[in-house]
Amino acid sequence: MAKRTAARPFEVQARPGQPLGMAPRAFLRDYWQKRPLLIRGAFPGYVSPIEPDDLAGLACEEGVLARLIQHDRASDAWTVGSGPLPEEIFAELGDRDWTLLVQDMDKWDPDIADLLPAFAFLPRWRVDDVMVSFAATGGSVGAHVDQYDVFLLQALGHRRWQVDASDAMGLGKPPLDFRDDVEIKLLREFAPTHDWVLEPGDMLYLPPDVPHHGVAEDPCLTFSLGMRAPSVAELMGDYVDTLAAEADEALRYKDADLDPAKDPHEIDAAAMARVVEALNAVRMADADALGDWFGRFITVYRAATGPGHGDGQPLATDELSRALAGGLLLHRYPWTRVAWRRAAKRASFYVAGQAWRLPVADAKRLAADAWLDAGTWAALSAAGRDCVASLLAEGHYRLESPDDEAP
Repeated sequence: MAKRTAARPFEVQARPGQPLGMAPRAFLRDYWQKRPLLIRGAFPGYVSPIEPDDLAGLACEEGVLARLIQHDRASDAWTVGSGPLPEEIFAELGDRDWTLLVQDMDKWDPDIADLLPAFAFLPRWRVDDVMVSFAATGGSVGAHVDQYDVFLLQALGHRRWQVDASDAMGLGKPPLDFRDDVEIKLLREFAPTHDWVLEPGDMLYLPPDVPHHGVAEDPCLTFSLGMRAPSVAELMGDYVDTLAAEADEALRYKDADLDPAKDPHEIDAAAMARVVEALNAVRMADADALGDWFGRFITVYRAATGPGHGDGQPLATDELSRALAGGLLLHRYPWTRVAWRRAAKRASFYVAGQAWRLPVADAKRLAADAWLDAGTWAALSAAGRDCVASLLAEGHYRLESPDDEAP
């Protein structure tokens, strides 16, 4: 397998109906978290649904996660500003060497969210967001690595990408030390093995920890589909917090088998065995409990921003039935993360850190459909309808007119 993967090309041409240039199974086997891949014509004829001015306007709004990165070539100095940005700053930037990055554009713009079905071969709960960057000519964020998988789709203009694929080529791992003279994590050393210029519709896939450097050849937009990859420290922190919150106070360190102490100040091996026993008593040995913890954890939006527009009073299910029969639709809040998991003969449906027990058909339907109409509502069980009504009250759904539905 290793030899076969090592022989795979780093550049392919997309095929009709195959934006990866191959079947998803082949991509996952040979490239996913193994080696970079440039896919020419992944989205042939792609036209960006947004203009640079749209991105700049959004970066000035409250609640938008935006950054402005500027590079002074003469001194090789980098400056970073965070949103909301003042409108007047864009008139002062000039036409070179700056980049604007805005997170969560798939939530702000339904046309950008329309890209996500092309990546349905990946677990949806693994997808974090689509970040959009506009770079003036020469604009860049420097040579760096990401700690997660990323797909970089060129949407407007041209960007030169340099990539160090030495690890995938069997040449050894590249150095990953960071500069200590800048406020962003830029590599101290960068020696690219590949140099490509991407045009609209081309897409570059990068596994975690692959050094890369992108520079705008002309004013350009790049769409970055980033994956959610929590660190072990994040997982352990939330896991331990959950264990501590749910642990029975009656569970304590016990030593009913205690022997006379040889040295009263020594923590001996028997004591440490009892400590391990006490900790094991509260670990999530039950697969369902562990699965519920992870489902709640992974569906919490990383910025901890809630919907913020629910009134806390569920609309009765019969009232909802009438509203939907009258032509209204239920639209899931774009920032609400969902997933589901089989549990015994039913399913656990996870919504923004909550868990609901539902029939499997309900959980699958509610996770997949961002819009619910009267027909979908009628197909839900009573438990599914109660779940939706409660989520509506919390702001995870909105009742909207069909005219508001994304095309």
